[in-house]
Amino acid sequence: MFSKIERIQKTPFLGAGVEDRAELVLLGVPMDHTTSFRPGTRFGPEAVRGVSESLEEYSYYQDADLREMNFADLGDLLLPPGNVSRALAVTEEAARVIFRAGKIPFFLGGEHLLSYAAVRAATEVFPDLVVICLDAHTDLRPAYLGEEFSHASACYLMNRCLPPGALYQFGVRSGPREDFLYAREHTRLFPERVLEPLRRVLPDLQGKPVYFTLDIDVLDPAFAPGTGAPEPGGPAFEEILSSVLLLSGLRVVGLDLVEVAPAYDPSGITSLAAAKLVREAIISVLKARQH
Repeated sequence: MFSKIERIQKTPFLGAGVEDRAELVLLGVPMDHTTSFRPGTRFGPEAVRGVSESLEEYSYYQDADLREMNFADLGDLLLPPGNVSRALAVTEEAARVIFRAGKIPFFLGGEHLLSYAAVRAATEVFPDLVVICLDAHTDLRPAYLGEEFSHASACYLMNRCLPPGALYQFGVRSGPREDFLYAREHTRLFPERVLEPLRRVLPDLQGKPVYFTLDIDVLDPAFAPGTGAPEPGGPAFEEILSSVLLLSGLRVVGLDLVEVAPAYDPSGITSLAAAKLVREAIISVLKARQH
């Protein structure tokens, strides 16, 4: 089914099953071309998978088990080093294959720019797509240092693909003034907090196809120091976990978790936090499809 996706097999994420029965598929996107402060997100997917083995398959929060969920891990995309446009094209085509197969892609990053490629592919199948973005940064620059394709422009690029008002941004606490002015006119921006405003907008999102993107830097660096652009002042892990659990009430058609850079966190707590959020997101999304 996924033979068109050129990929490298990796030790799979905790509890992953076989491809032919999977409703949701994990795919690593080790893209690390445009990180603007500290590089290293290409090592994120492997680090998150590696520490997942320290978790239980069972989720206490949802009284459900990963082994009861039909998901598979496809490994990592094979990406050309140093070629941003080609890496985006490869990622978009992989996303297109998964969406058209009727599966839910879950991308492990990798830098946030990969979300743009995934959303572009998603809108071909779901023209009324809504994006929920958890991120410390606005990411709304039309260009960064003259480059149109940058992780600092990820939300700007996604927003251009979407219907008006379909980009919801939570947890934002950093960005240039121009980005915040743009957000007032073109996105739904909820600064600093995540859980309370997300709960507030849930009724507006019922029944709509949702793409969920989580930049690990939305967390306060006390909980996730291993990222390329840590931003002090963010939510604690419990708030982000509770927000992920809300996915069970939505029609999620795709999702990603990005910007884990393990080299900056020798303790591994960032990768572990990411792995736990991946576990809970998989269960939340697939439980919703079972009902």
